[in-house]
Amino acid sequence: MNIEDARLFCLSMQGATEDFPFDETTLVFRIEGKIFACVDLLNTSWFCVKCDPERAIELRERYEQIAPAWHWNKKYWNQLDIEHLSDELVCDCIVHSYDEVLKKLPKKIRNKYGR
Repeated sequence: MNIEDARLFCLSMQGATEDFPFDETTLVFRIEGKIFACVDLLNTSWFCVKCDPERAIELRERYEQIAPAWHWNKKYWNQLDIEHLSDELVCDCIVHSYDEVLKKLPKKIRNKYGR
């Protein structure tokens, strides 16, 4: 998967937005103001997503293209080498990240998303 496909997939998620809060090269994707994915546009093969801690470890052990995310809480964030993983797995990780962030939001907001 390339960065533009990953970007479009993130933005296809209900309520997803994108912005550059840190600098002009770090693109983040948010739901209700909370980050669920990010990528440094200078190194687009590594795409960072939030993950359940147990699942994060399992994915890192199973795929050498998944590692603890640099500059993020390594317990909850993985970086994916999206150019060398299947599109299906990348999309699954993005959806999981989105869901992980959404489930921490207040019930009133989750209801807006049918959760």
